[in-house]
Amino acid sequence: MLLLLAGTLLLALCALSMAYGALSVPLDQVWDTLLGDAPNSRVSDVIWSVRLPRTVLGLATGAALGLSGALMQALTRNPLADPGILGVSAGAAFAVVLCVGVLGLGSVYGYIWFAFGGALAASVLVYLLGGLGRSGSTPVKLALAGVAVTSLLFSLTSAVALTDPDALNRYRFWSAGSLADQNEQVLLRVLPFLVAGGILALTCARGLNSLALGEDVAKSLGLGVGLVRLQGVVAVTLLTGGAVAVIGPVVFVGLVVPHIARILAQYAGVGPDHRWLLPLSAVLAPSLLLAADIAGRLIARPVEIQAGVLVAFIGGPFFIAMVRRRRLAEL
Repeated sequence: MLLLLAGTLLLALCALSMAYGALSVPLDQVWDTLLGDAPNSRVSDVIWSVRLPRTVLGLATGAALGLSGALMQALTRNPLADPGILGVSAGAAFAVVLCVGVLGLGSVYGYIWFAFGGALAASVLVYLLGGLGRSGSTPVKLALAGVAVTSLLFSLTSAVALTDPDALNRYRFWSAGSLADQNEQVLLRVLPFLVAGGILALTCARGLNSLALGEDVAKSLGLGVGLVRLQGVVAVTLLTGGAVAVIGPVVFVGLVVPHIARILAQYAGVGPDHRWLLPLSAVLAPSLLLAADIAGRLIARPVEIQAGVLVAFIGGPFFIAMVRRRRLAEL
């Protein structure tokens, strides 16, 4: 029932995403256009060439970011984990800008491999830094290490972008995080990686339930902890690297959505079962991203505010509240 309600909300937001923007199209005309009976060529071009690819891209990348956030929180048992906060998005962004500025690769299929490598390298660095000290790795230490690595990588990214006009032009718009100016070819190129990452993430659910009981208990239950962690890391790398390569480093989606999913699951009586939490996060995350994208089109119409800006506006206070709850006395 919970997934059905979340899916209904997502379908409604998809319809609104197809209808509203610089040119508003009534919902009945949207439906007629999708069925091949467009009222005029202008509406047909807007729906098929702009808004349908944009909406599907929001669905795919939003689900990827939501899944990767839920997966990272489960693997690290850290409620502050998020691809944006723990440096994964920043690593992918730096690798993409470095690839564009230095190697001159301009297509998604060319630099997506660098995005995967940057995401993986950044996540390893954050975990190494967060584990330093006698107390070892704690949620707040990992979050602070992620913020430090993210700041460093964004500084290096800006330095590379400023030395190359082409990289700068691409980076200025892309770094804010946006679903605009993409087409179906870009989506088709990145979709196989997102689908593979999603399958890997969802098949981790049973292992994550065991891991939530503690590593020793999970091992006693016969779980291959190392294999589950490796599968999770590969999934996060594919999901985050693919999403960031296309829409830019959108932060806080992977932080906010899994917590909302847990709250809803608790009220629904499902409990902390990742067989429900992961699919629910994959449905709620694109809802948040599409809602931010729609709001960005309408607030300052005909000018657009990037979806990543509005998501950060929501996620920033949420992150501060989470840190306060974890108590900085852990440091």
